[in-house]
Amino acid sequence: MDILAINCGSSSVKYQLYSWDRKELIAKGVVERVVVGGSFIQQEVPGRQKYKLEHECPNHTVAMDLIIKTLTDPENGVINDIREISAVGHRVVHGGEQFTQSVMIDEEVLNAVKTFQHLAPLHNPPNIAGIEAMLAVLPGVPNVAIFDTAFHQTMPEYAYIYPLPYDWYVRYGVRRYGFHGTSHLYVSKRAAVLLGKKPKDCNLITMHIGNGVSHTAIKHGVSVDTSMGLTPLEGAVMGTRCGDIDPAIPSFMMQIEGLSASEIDSILNKKSGILGITGKYTDRRDVTAHAEKGDKTCKLAMDIEAYRLRKYIGSYMAALGRLDAIVFTAGVGERGWQIREMACEGLEYMGIHFDKERNRAAVKGEECLITTDDSPIKVFVIPTDEELVFTEDVAAILDGTYTDHMNFEYSFSRADFGK
Repeated sequence: MDILAINCGSSSVKYQLYSWDRKELIAKGVVERVVVGGSFIQQEVPGRQKYKLEHECPNHTVAMDLIIKTLTDPENGVINDIREISAVGHRVVHGGEQFTQSVMIDEEVLNAVKTFQHLAPLHNPPNIAGIEAMLAVLPGVPNVAIFDTAFHQTMPEYAYIYPLPYDWYVRYGVRRYGFHGTSHLYVSKRAAVLLGKKPKDCNLITMHIGNGVSHTAIKHGVSVDTSMGLTPLEGAVMGTRCGDIDPAIPSFMMQIEGLSASEIDSILNKKSGILGITGKYTDRRDVTAHAEKGDKTCKLAMDIEAYRLRKYIGSYMAALGRLDAIVFTAGVGERGWQIREMACEGLEYMGIHFDKERNRAAVKGEECLITTDDSPIKVFVIPTDEELVFTEDVAAILDGTYTDHMNFEYSFSRADFGK
């Protein structure tokens, strides 16, 4: 059984084809610049050179068709016939309160996802476009929705309700939802294995740090708080998003600059964060390189990000009461030894005995311990694998064994995983 995982953004479509029978990756790739022009597909197959083809994709249906044609291409493909694809798993960013786990997509589910578009206007529309496009390209093939928000539906009411008019929650669903759920799920299960414990016995802080950044407090294996809120704008400093700020700032700047609501929303989401501070960069590698050369705004951006990370660690330790481990994951979390070192600096009194040599020697793509062996609280670097979560959810739904993540055994939650 070959399962196709789709992560559909507004102008890109990431994909991965996985053989469930052989338990191995067949191919992965991305279609870039969908809708905007200058589109191309790039595909990676184990043991081969990268394949790239320029092909205009004016909409997501064309992009999906291009993916299928590339996978089945006689020279560069990996399967002979599209009928070898048994099912498709789709990342859906926002599932509201209705979806607490992955589900098979039917007309009712698709219509429900459409009703949440106002909660994720930048994300759900392309997710929906991807689903509809794949339904058109592969008619009759089962499609499954995997929700970013599902993992966080275990949060207690006092953690997700904002101190705003309660009627806003009742009428419009204004509350904390959280995102990056599949990433937090994956690394929390792996952390439990590394600790030699069951997930239900673990208290963790998982820190997903990429262009988008979110942190989650996990108590007894389930999410009890997370940094992103109604939308992915709240929380940590991100590549282009501001994260936590004084909520009066937007209206203040709208009055001074004569900005519209859509303009200020664009600034907070696309021109703030690391980009806003440096004025030039979103990639932390650029920021680090220029900070080392003496760029003051790049150094400031790193100081701000690290300081905010420490604040979240401290607040989540207070929320959890007892902490077993902190996990860094995603692009910056996995590769940025500098930001990890800065974030954990001075936390020895909390029981975090950081090992700088281990941290700097951490190898990309490998799970690493970056505290001392006797550190009361461990700190791990764990590469995330959201697509594997997609794949396993799809396979379990198809064979009728799927249930909530605390009762369903993922392959990666076993000690012999990868051996």
